[in-house]
Amino acid sequence: MGWKTLDDVALAGKTVLVRVDINVPMEGGRVTDATRIEKIVPTVEDIVARGGKVVLLAHFDRPKGKVVPEMSLRHVVGALEAATGRKVIFGEDCVGDAARAAIAAAGAGDVVLLENTRFHAGEEKNDPALAQGMAALGDVYVNDAFSAAHRAHASTAGIAGLLPTAAGRLMEAELRALEAALGSPARPVVAVVGGAKVSTKLDLLGNLVTKVDHLVIGGGMANTFLVAQGIEVGKSLAERDMADTAREILGKAKVAGCTIHLPVDVVVAREFKAGAANETVAVTACPADAMILDAGPQTVAGLVKVFEGAKTLIWNGPLGAFEIEPFNAATNAAAQAVARLTKAGGLISVAGGGDTVAALNAAGAAADFTFISTAGGAFLEWMEGKDLPGVAALMG
Repeated sequence: MGWKTLDDVALAGKTVLVRVDINVPMEGGRVTDATRIEKIVPTVEDIVARGGKVVLLAHFDRPKGKVVPEMSLRHVVGALEAATGRKVIFGEDCVGDAARAAIAAAGAGDVVLLENTRFHAGEEKNDPALAQGMAALGDVYVNDAFSAAHRAHASTAGIAGLLPTAAGRLMEAELRALEAALGSPARPVVAVVGGAKVSTKLDLLGNLVTKVDHLVIGGGMANTFLVAQGIEVGKSLAERDMADTAREILGKAKVAGCTIHLPVDVVVAREFKAGAANETVAVTACPADAMILDAGPQTVAGLVKVFEGAKTLIWNGPLGAFEIEPFNAATNAAAQAVARLTKAGGLISVAGGGDTVAALNAAGAAADFTFISTAGGAFLEWMEGKDLPGVAALMG
């Protein structure tokens, strides 16, 4: 693959700088979802087991190069100790004397957490001096933050060229899953792309029609494609000014041999609220005063047949207004079908993006997908076919 893993570098007696993403949600000074912290535990355990000293580098929120006490990583020390079962030594800075003192104070098996890298203006500018200051603290650099890999920052890209470098276990799992999904996938490949607007996913759609065999378009985006085909969608969310672009994507897909799947029946309502009175109609029969809020059962049945014939599936975005019942039905049913096929061993399924993870969790399907990416922007940029600086830096 061109990048090294923890298995490829000597760690015994080494200070290992590990870039992680523990930018977790907080409320009242407490971590409300420790998923991202829990995901880094295998990397921490591996390094400790092989005699290395773990020093974590991470950002938190957007302090924009200034010290903002509320955005200190000190707030996650308790959650980090709970997840790792290890003592965490906190360093008041990510470079210089304070960082060195914290590293020196750590005993065998302790974890060092250094202060928010974004307290330095040079972090987001990929400042060479800041990268060198971080590199001076350790012997080996490990990147375990795929979700920050689309940023060319000092702690994700700059430092990688200054020390022996490897991917952590989470990064390794992400890269292997993505390679299996789009790099050299088992075919046929299906991509499910949902969401509100075509305009935010133009690069994504343009790349996917050249890479996959089937492209399922759902959510508000589907309405724009319906409008492009002359189908009236009433008061539904649709970017009518993007109709020409939608037609271009349809044309590009035809040339590439990619079949695009749009709803054939839809669930419509007059108001956007939970439990709103609704009806299922043919896609060509949306009343002028109604909104399309979900795909219908006939559409889902057709998609399940496509899934059953597929070997690989990538999912980003819901098929309808999944946040409110009953307009989560299509997303739930489709997700559960993918989970069932994956569990049976016939399908490799990879999903990512904030709304996607929430939707799959709500459907009770996430646990049976082959891989769920914790990344948002990085996952999307990878699907768009873009090079990710944090990954490219591992290729040195």
